[in-house]
Amino acid sequence: MKKLYHGGKILTMEDRMPAEAVLTDGAKVIGVGKKEELLRMAPDAEPVDLDGKTMLPGFIDAHSHFTQVAMGFLQVSLDGAGSVEEIHNRILEFIQREKIRPGSWVQARDYDHNLLPDGKHLTVDEIESLAPEHALVIQHKSGHSGLMNRMALRHVGITTDTESPEGGYIGKDTKGLTGYLEENAYFDAAKKVPMPGPEELLHAYEMAQEQYASFGITTIQEGMLVDEMLPLYQLLLNARILKLDLAVYPDKETLAAAEQQIGMYGTGYHSHVRIGGIKIFLDGSPQGRTAWMTEPYQGDEDYRGYGTMTDMEVLDALREAGKRKVQIIAHCNGDAAAEQFLNCLETAEQEYPVLRTLRPVIIHGQFMRPDQMLKARDLGAVVSFFTAHTWYWGDVHVQNFGLERASRISAAASALACGLPFTFHQDAPVILSDMLETIWCAVNRRTKNGIILGADQRISVWEALKAVTVNAAYQYFEEDQKGSIAPGKRADFVILSENPLEVPKDRIRKIRVLETIKDGESIFCQGH
Repeated sequence: MKKLYHGGKILTMEDRMPAEAVLTDGAKVIGVGKKEELLRMAPDAEPVDLDGKTMLPGFIDAHSHFTQVAMGFLQVSLDGAGSVEEIHNRILEFIQREKIRPGSWVQARDYDHNLLPDGKHLTVDEIESLAPEHALVIQHKSGHSGLMNRMALRHVGITTDTESPEGGYIGKDTKGLTGYLEENAYFDAAKKVPMPGPEELLHAYEMAQEQYASFGITTIQEGMLVDEMLPLYQLLLNARILKLDLAVYPDKETLAAAEQQIGMYGTGYHSHVRIGGIKIFLDGSPQGRTAWMTEPYQGDEDYRGYGTMTDMEVLDALREAGKRKVQIIAHCNGDAAAEQFLNCLETAEQEYPVLRTLRPVIIHGQFMRPDQMLKARDLGAVVSFFTAHTWYWGDVHVQNFGLERASRISAAASALACGLPFTFHQDAPVILSDMLETIWCAVNRRTKNGIILGADQRISVWEALKAVTVNAAYQYFEEDQKGSIAPGKRADFVILSENPLEVPKDRIRKIRVLETIKDGESIFCQGH
């Protein structure tokens, strides 16, 4: 059925001038322009009065972890918990509310040691006190480390004799295991935690989808699909519950099996799911002090974090992408990790020049230097910044790196100046997929303590909006279908309470998402 949207500010993102009206026919836009002209094209179109509100193309999630967002609905959140007592109370309340039997697993998320009084991780005794009758696993908010009590460690096979894997760390002291796991050690252990039942999982996926839609997002990402997740995807595809488009990035080892289940790379969406390419990760997180840096962390002259892959492993992944002609996305937080990826990409492109056309993506790129941005641009890469770090961990970064280095985190203005394409993301479930908050962060760059972290790296609201619309569509090779409102493109829209280009910059994150429309159908409406 044809619909004619009018009566508000319509930011097409094709240019800065608002359009008067948009005409759609089912899932696609068929006209943009003057209301009267579009009415002549389709006199039977259903009028939709925006009543002064602002419509934009649907926001595009450039990087997140859909399944982890879903799992979060089955876990207890420790977000903002600043003491052992508060952590204990939340876990105890969760166990009692969910009636979790002794000996069963309890999973917690959003733990952040930076909020504790001494800024240190819980001790083994403190971990044991939280849920002594259950197998407890606590994921750090960064997603790159976690804690396990002794029962959980036994279940995943970690003992005092277990060696730390390459690119990971198992915490030990003179008394034995500390319960702390980092990078590959944590990821390996997390894979062994039992999955919930099918009904719970499908309900969690539905809730995750609703959460993304509530932030105006119409295309989402599974930022790391591993073999253990394939049964979940079979369940998800069979249930046919997806309304949002979902781009999935398996690791190199899982790609072939994922293509058999979902569909070959490059063949488009099947039941709203498609393979987006290959995912690798080269280091950890700056707030967890595991990002791989070329210069030491402040206060420790010998520590620079560390990488999680060898040069040969990175090259093997790039060669696989080149042979298969698939996009590759690479988690690189520290500048040493970015350096490793760019050097390997340069080498791989000599063997497989097609890689330059596949828009390899540097995920996070938090501490990329200007010289690295120029090299990335010349190699055909895209960078996706986790720019909300300025608000959530900006003060921690000042402690870890000093003000000068911290001020260059998520250097979007530098990327813009040198012509390196960039997008923004929230790495959900690390933080909520709140695009308007991310735009607020990019244009203000304020920390929670009120520090302006790199005033020279602020960008305009227009460029920030492009990062989550036009540029994000480009990152996905979907610029002919999404990212702006134009004839022939998808009828993917978000309707906002106010125009981000007109409100004071400090108020942008207070703008409300009123409705999200995917392929012409309303999938979220505030108050419904």
